[in-house]
Amino acid sequence: MKKDLVVKTNRLNQAFQMLSLAELHIVQLAIVDARETGTGLSTDTPLRIDAKRYAEVFDTTRQNAYQRMKEAEDTLFNRRFSFYDEEGMLVKSRWISQVRYLDDQGAIEVVFTPAVVQGISRIDGVKEFFTQYLLSQTAHLKSVYSARLYELLIQWRSTGKVPMVDLTTFREQLGVGVNEYQRMHHFKARVLDLAINEINEKTDINVKYEQHKEGRLIKGFSFSFRQKQNSPNEKSAKINSKNFDAEDVFFKLTEKQLDMFSSKLADLPAVQAMAHVGEDMKPFVARLRMMLMDAEQQKVLLPYLKEVGYTAA
Repeated sequence: MKKDLVVKTNRLNQAFQMLSLAELHIVQLAIVDARETGTGLSTDTPLRIDAKRYAEVFDTTRQNAYQRMKEAEDTLFNRRFSFYDEEGMLVKSRWISQVRYLDDQGAIEVVFTPAVVQGISRIDGVKEFFTQYLLSQTAHLKSVYSARLYELLIQWRSTGKVPMVDLTTFREQLGVGVNEYQRMHHFKARVLDLAINEINEKTDINVKYEQHKEGRLIKGFSFSFRQKQNSPNEKSAKINSKNFDAEDVFFKLTEKQLDMFSSKLADLPAVQAMAHVGEDMKPFVARLRMMLMDAEQQKVLLPYLKEVGYTAA
């Protein structure tokens, strides 16, 4: 259903953030409703969120919805998040700059900050790679870690494979505090495995992860997932992979092609999301070149190869 489509730029989606589930719900509803009304978001026009709408989407009573919204907004007003801009500079921002309570109407009005508005598409779209998912897929998730992991995974829908994310970055993207679940078995039990199990049970994808080690220490995690049969997004997933089936093809590029396409890929926002924190452009391009030469790693880049003009012989 188009009206339930949430669209965010990958830069915003991969931001280091710490939100409660109710706070994340407010952001999700804002994205959906901004598109549905046809007005989009702006930094000076309040967006109204009704308790009735919240209750319908997240399966609760109207009274409870309004209470959740008020509590979540109060904390959301003080929340900050950070992300890396096009120049690789760390940017910090708040989520909202203004809020108004409409107690007699059971609603709130919020105004988002420029960083958020720029990271959420308007109804007529923008020329940037977007994360898209159905709100209904995350509405029944009970853990905020499940909802956040689903968001992070689904931007890789065209390949079903997420390259390794280092542990520190992954924790920040999920919103796990520095002092929370420091022991790996606690992190897995209360965050990662919990999220994986809930996603597999309640959403349109089945996911599994692989841990990567340096010596005895876990360095990070990579993920792979598949669309469940007969799910609403199965058809679009098949269309996106047409002619670039990530399961059974490998394109052997010439040296000239490797140089050209690794540079072109590095300019795409979606591919830039693969860069390691603090990684400069030159080593990043070199790493992309190596990925294009590897049969398994090339699969991650196949959809973007097509986007930058590569055509299979």
